[in-house]
Formats: sequence, structure tokens, C-alpha cells
Amino acid sequence: MRRRSFIKGTTAFSLLYDVGAWFTSKKTHILTFSFDDGFKKSFYRAAEIHEEYGLSACFNVIASGHLPEFKAVDDWIRPELLGDFDDWNTLKGRGHEVMPHTWEHLNLTKVPLRKAKNNIDKCLEYFERHLDGYKNEEAVFNYAFCASTPEIEAYTLEKVLAARTGGWLFLEDKMTNDLPTLKKPIRLGCWTQGPGFSDDYLENEIDTFLEGPGGWLIFNLHGFDNEGWGPVSTKYFDGLLKRLVMIDYLNIKPTGMVLKEIS
Repeated sequence: MRRRSFIKGTTAFSLLYDVGAWFTSKKTHILTFSFDDGFKKSFYRAAEIHEEYGLSACFNVIASGHLPEFKAVDDWIRPELLGDFDDWNTLKGRGHEVMPHTWEHLNLTKVPLRKAKNNIDKCLEYFERHLDGYKNEEAVFNYAFCASTPEIEAYTLEKVLAARTGGWLFLEDKMTNDLPTLKKPIRLGCWTQGPGFSDDYLENEIDTFLEGPGGWLIFNLHGFDNEGWGPVSTKYFDGLLKRLVMIDYLNIKPTGMVLKEIS
């Protein structure tokens, strides 16, 4: 019986597969669904689905998305769809993770470095003032468009615990069964797909991941159904989590919570 049967089938408890020692619960695979931008309707729905299965969601929000001066970034990120810090504090109070996703969803690789640094500073300062219990030293900064440069990353990592950008996992050796000693600060990588629905993409990538020896895979998602770039359907995601929580060697957690545990 191959591991693929865990996500494709319905008899997840028919095989016990323990090949390593991540955390005290012997997990070998870590999976994070990292939701970007701050779509109010979708984020509350994501929170409800995660809570249904005893999980915490991972949310990354645009710091200025609720302010009057915020303008639509593209066809997907429109101000009327975004929540505010009353929403983010509510979700954080319910046990979900809320992290910074730039000041104005600017691609920092396409502006002068000085402007990119100022954008990062404004974002982090706003989070410190408006998000309950937030601390930069515990934060994961999530770049817009999953875009960064070594210079931008170096500046960001002077201020936060980790920075999430595009790419594979967060270790160059791609990890096998055991996590080495975590060196902070750290660069996290993620995968994403769009602009159409991500359901099939998630299914295939998670199957491949679960068949492997172990590691940490971060998916960058946005909204549900018709909200956001590369949306996932609500019905599919609900069913996906229902299947995934039955896998004994898999841990599903937000990025910051994973980093706290492995450090």
C-alpha cells in the first residue's frame, strides 16, 4: 500500500507509517497552507474550516489593505474584498496566525532598494502598532508575488524571524527525515499556482510530497472560489483537510508555529 492512498482513499488508519522524529509526535511531513492578501470572506471561511479539524490557519495580510488610499493591485486584489485589523485581531484571538504581507502588495524586486526597505519598514511598524501580541522578532514576512532578492532578504531578516519567498522548502539540501538544528533568521520557500483554480495542482503536489521521505512543504494560497489569484474551491479544501488530518505522519501548521516548535 503506497502513501498515495492516504490522500486518494478513505481508509487512512489502515497503515501506520513512522519513519522519523519530528517533534514529540513523530511527524515526518509538515504541510502549511499560507493564505495571502487578506480576503475577508475567504479568510473567515478558511478559519472555520481549519477549526472544524482542530487546526490553526496561516494568514498573511497587506498592512494598508483596509486604508482609504489603498488601490486595486490587479483584477484580484481589490480593496472592497479585503478585511481590516479588527478582523485580523479577531482571527488571531481565535488561535490563527496573522503575519505581514508587505505594506501595499508591491513587488519589491521592481523598485529601488531604498523604496523596498521603506516599504518593509512601514509594514512592520504598522503591524507592531495594530496587531495584538505581534512581535517582529517572532514574525514571518511574506513577500508579495513571492518575489525577493538577496539584498531585500538580508534587510528583512535583520528584523524578523523568517521571510517567505518563492522556491523549494527552506533548506538547500531539501531535508529528508530529520530536521537539523534551526539557524535563525531563515529564508522560507513556497509553491503557488494560478490564475485558475488550484484544486488539481494541490492534489497532485501533495500526493507527491506524501510519497516522499519527509520535509516541509509550504503552499501559497489566496482566496476561495472566485476570490484571489489561483483560488481553491471551498468544497475541495474542506474535503482535503478532512483527509489530511487522518494521516498519522503529517503535521499541518502555520509557518510561525512550525518555526517555534523546531527551534
